[in-house]
Amino acid sequence: MKIVFLDAKSIGDDIDLSGFDQLGEVVKYGFSTPEEAGERTKDADVVIINKVQINEQTIGRADHLKLVCVTATGTNNLDKEYLAKRQIEWRNVAGYSTETVAQHTFALLFYLLEKLNYYDQYVKSEKYIGDTIFTHFSNVFHDLNGMTWGIVGLGNIGRRVADIAKMFGCHVIYYSTSGKNNQEGYDRVDFDTLLTTSDIISVHAPLDANTQDLMNAEAFAKMKKSAIFLNLGRGPIVVEQDLADALKNNEIAAAGLDVLCVEPMSADNPLREIKDSNKLIITPHIAWASVEARTRLMNIILGQVKEYFKL
Repeated sequence: MKIVFLDAKSIGDDIDLSGFDQLGEVVKYGFSTPEEAGERTKDADVVIINKVQINEQTIGRADHLKLVCVTATGTNNLDKEYLAKRQIEWRNVAGYSTETVAQHTFALLFYLLEKLNYYDQYVKSEKYIGDTIFTHFSNVFHDLNGMTWGIVGLGNIGRRVADIAKMFGCHVIYYSTSGKNNQEGYDRVDFDTLLTTSDIISVHAPLDANTQDLMNAEAFAKMKKSAIFLNLGRGPIVVEQDLADALKNNEIAAAGLDVLCVEPMSADNPLREIKDSNKLIITPHIAWASVEARTRLMNIILGQVKEYFKL
């Protein structure tokens, strides 16, 4: 068996992949262009990818290919009709990053809610040295307890965030983007109600026809001026120019993002203009990527390969 990783850098160099070596020949490429992928997959029985497009161009010459494994949940990069035509099976992975994405959601929230950038800079600028009193109230923050937390997308990650928010004393509401999701224990509301009543809104939804550009100028205008917006779903759920305008015009208080429309960040992204870290924090799509989550991910992929070949 020959196993080819086309973009191994996307899962990091610090994860033990030695289990794959016991299954056959393993070839790892850090990154692959479509042209390179077409050549590199020629002799592969298994192809493991994250973001590489899988289509006729990239696997058209892979006469022995039997299985494509995606080291992610999303499969928008797979030409499934072509795979079905070739009778090549595919696998993806769900649930491996629930804990770490929920953790990162709260990391972004507390950074913004408790004005941690401001207070960090206050101390590091040495203004605290010789201050008149032991504390400093200039940039106030509020208890999370008692706030309304609105969630867009109450799947595995959204439910975990909801459970934790509830433990902090939040009233949790959610909007089902498909209109079909009913979850016991949490109040399902329409989109306008979620926008107008939430103190915090976090997005944990997939990108589809129901969510593309969902968070636009009209949506931000309906939110509380004190609201914090968090996107841990997919970048194109947000119209980035509209978010930038909402932050500049103080239509909402702050935003924390782990995903963007174009990744890595494009030079013309309008959010680049906002340098105030009290208003905006962007992390480079790392919410899923704790060592533990990436280890779980690759152990699941290894199990999928073994299961397919009955090893």
